[in-house]
Amino acid sequence: MINVYNYVLDGLSDWEFGYVTAELHSRRYFKKQSSNVSVKTVGPTMESITTMGGLTVTPDITDDEIISEPSAVLLLPGADTWDDQKHTPIIEKAMELLECGATVAAICGATTTLAEVGVLDARIHTSNSLEFLKMVCPNYKGEQYYKNVKAIADGGLITGSSAGGLLFARIVLEKLGVFSEDTLEAWYNYFNTGDAKYFYTLMQTLEN
Repeated sequence: MINVYNYVLDGLSDWEFGYVTAELHSRRYFKKQSSNVSVKTVGPTMESITTMGGLTVTPDITDDEIISEPSAVLLLPGADTWDDQKHTPIIEKAMELLECGATVAAICGATTTLAEVGVLDARIHTSNSLEFLKMVCPNYKGEQYYKNVKAIADGGLITGSSAGGLLFARIVLEKLGVFSEDTLEAWYNYFNTGDAKYFYTLMQTLEN
């Protein structure tokens, strides 16, 4: 069983997680005999949050219920409310997960919290821009590891920009190994280009 923890907080940027959460929940393109995946929403409390798109989400569990194990995946979304101190425990948990060999995937504003506590100082990463990180994170010292791409992985750390939701999802799905290589390639190409030929290819990969 792979436990995927999807952290939710007020102002969460809905679109940044749409691709990856939809595929993990629906399992519609999972390969045969894929690992079982459990996806739970996590909050600092059990209080409901409101996303940027106005959706109400009630967490399944609180951050202290996350199990630190190498197979775990923690998803940290973008939001403009990360500076609230109630989110400190999830950042500490993210560091604990990275230490034990688990995967932490942060996008947009979530990268700033990791930058501020030094997680990005010695790991390849990206964000909305290098200037953005330097402006909002006084303690950030990872400039030499910054890559100007939409999303990227360095071991267990996956980072993405606000415009990188699709590539971010591809990297997370590849890390989890729930799609076959052919399915993942066709899936990404279809949503990246909109060309119907890739959708037909995607369907054909599911017949194997």
